[in-house]
This record gives sequence, C-alpha cells and structure tokens, in this order.
Amino acid sequence: MNTAYLDCFSGVSGNMLLGALLDCGLPENDLRKTLSALPVSGYRLHVQQTIINGLAASLVTVEVEGRQPHRHLSDLADILAASDLPDSIKIKSLAVFTRLARAEATVHGTTPEQVHFHEVGAVDALIDIVGTVAGFELLHIDRIYCSPLPVSNGLTICEHGTIPLPAPAVCALLQDVPMYGVELNMELVTPTGAALVRELADDFGPMPAMTLQTTGYGAGNREREDGCPNLLRLCCGHGHRVCEADEVEIQETHLDDWNSETWPHVSEQLMAAGALDVSLTPIQMKKGRPGFALKVISAPVDALNLKQIILTETSAIGLHFCRQQRMTLPRTKVAVTTPLGVIEGKKIITPQGPVVTPEYESCRKLARQHNLPIQRIYNEFYHHSPKRRADDGKEQ
Repeated sequence: MNTAYLDCFSGVSGNMLLGALLDCGLPENDLRKTLSALPVSGYRLHVQQTIINGLAASLVTVEVEGRQPHRHLSDLADILAASDLPDSIKIKSLAVFTRLARAEATVHGTTPEQVHFHEVGAVDALIDIVGTVAGFELLHIDRIYCSPLPVSNGLTICEHGTIPLPAPAVCALLQDVPMYGVELNMELVTPTGAALVRELADDFGPMPAMTLQTTGYGAGNREREDGCPNLLRLCCGHGHRVCEADEVEIQETHLDDWNSETWPHVSEQLMAAGALDVSLTPIQMKKGRPGFALKVISAPVDALNLKQIILTETSAIGLHFCRQQRMTLPRTKVAVTTPLGVIEGKKIITPQGPVVTPEYESCRKLARQHNLPIQRIYNEFYHHSPKRRADDGKEQ
C-alpha cells in the first residue's frame, strides 16, 4: 500500500502541499496537463527550486491576472463538472470545497450555498485544491496520514477585515484534529490547507509504519520570524500492516438510566461502524444504583463516528477517551474442510508457534444447519485442521 505522511511542523497551505508533491517526484508536466483540463484562465503557475535553512525545496506560486470573481460553491461545482478531469479528482476536489464552504458558513452564520468564497474562491485556491488532489492520485497514494498541526496566535487581515489566528474557518475545519499552539504572529495553517488535510487524511498522529522511498519539501511564501524553516515535509513509501503494535482509541462511559435490552442493537451498530471490540460491564454507581460501563476500542480514524453512535443510541450525555498502544499477534484467515462442511477460522502466530482456532459464527451456522451441538463442530474443526497446537505445546 502506497502511503504518504504529511509532516506539518510549520503548518500547511495549498501551495506548500503542491510544492511537496512536486519535490516528492510528481512530474511538473503531468501536473500542468491535469490543471489545463479546468475551464479557467487568468493565472500562471510558477515552480522554482529554493533553499530554506539549508534544505532544498519546491516553491509553487500562482500568479493571478486580473480580479477573480467571488464564486459560490455551485460555481465551483459547475467548473469541476465542465472539466475533463477524471471523476475521482472531481469528486474529491468538490468534497474539499464543500467542507470549506460548511466551515465558512458556520463562522459567518449563513448556509454553504450562500457563502462567497472570496480569496478561497479565486483561481489560485482552485489550482491548489485540484492540483493537490490530482497530485496524490498521480503518485498513486493509497493512504494519507498527517501530523498534529501547529496553530499560531495573533491577528491577520482578510476580505472581512482583521480576524484572530488561527482563522475562525480553520478552527471549524480542525474539529477533532490534534493540534498545538505556537507563539508566532503569523498564519501557519490556512483555510485551504486545513480543508485539504481534513478531507484527504485518513488519520492524524505520528508517522505510521512504512518503508520510506522519497521525501519532498514544499516551501511557504513567507519567512518565519522565529527562524524555523517554513516548510512542509512529505514522506512517501510503502505502508506496513503492523501486528506487533498499534495505536487505538479507548472510549468509555457509564450508563445508569438506559434500557439494556437495546444492547444487541447498539453493539451491532458499533461493530458495523468499525469498532475493534465493544464490552458492557455491570457496575454499581453512585447512590447505590446499578448501571453499566460501556467500553469501545477502535482505530482513531473511526473514533468520531463511534462517539456519535454512543451519544445517539444510548442515554450517555458524555464520554471520555484516550489513545493507547495495542499489541496484537499476526493472523490470517483459514478454511478447514470437514465432512459437515467448510468451517472458517484463523491462524495465529504466537511466540511458541502457530495456533489455528475456529470462528464462532461459522461453527454456529453449521451447528444449526445439521442440528448438532456446537461443540461437535468445534471438534470437527480441530480434528481436520492441518495445523494445531496440542496440549503439550507440540504441533500435530
């Protein structure tokens, strides 16, 4: 799986993403050819090599000729629809603009359809967004991860006047995204950059397990006053499925006024939404009332949806969560053929050798089909399994 990691130690913007993609091997001619499919004019794309704090980087600027109109979301949708871009790029680019429009609408108290995009509706933002989406596709990136984002303080001037940093639209876009403050009166994360990483990144956190192939740097337009390089680093390589260690999010809440008859439905909803495991434990709560402790384990990327299910399907009015490291053993699916039928299972590689175990649902299905005790199905699986560990630790 081709994996990309955005190391945003100095923030993120549309042109920094484009520069990093080019520096990571995206052919400039391919990028220009893709952008020429857009039915827009009045701009020039400049790409140059620069050195920042001794690091070679690509600097991308879009020179706009004349004043661009204040486009609405529908105008941008029409432009994308009329282009000759592949559908996948059209869909993802429109998703970025839609996410940006919703954030702007929240900030300004209006609807996404009524938002005047101002600066981000100009042709330079169109080039940044479409170019970035196309760049990851042209590099055949399957998964994108992003570091926590640095946000600065102070003020900046935009079409509406003077506003605080981080920009209000950036705050709306980065809900549930890890970020940290930097004492710097300079915009580090732009609305366009925030919308792109929020839509395209599969998860936020440390670099995932990967075999690094290329590293590229995209330069920002301004020099930082604190001496740190204004760069975005893009690391591309082959991702690995990590079995020895993994990061998961643990969500927990206590329920004391909830109809537990609905638990089978709730647990099914949680598992269907990506939960790795769910549990419900009887507890004694304050004032001696009986209740339940609900615990959900998931990959961080699925955490938000699971929180919404918990708060919707149960009586919980809040929950607490944290991230933890998880250790798992390598495992693969197996199918064992028996006189009663095929029984599905898994082969687990333990420190003392492989162990093959049956899957409960597969055994339950055959038990019902043949009207047999389920233990008989388990015994058939173990008897016909090509590899299993005996009680003495030896394989037979």
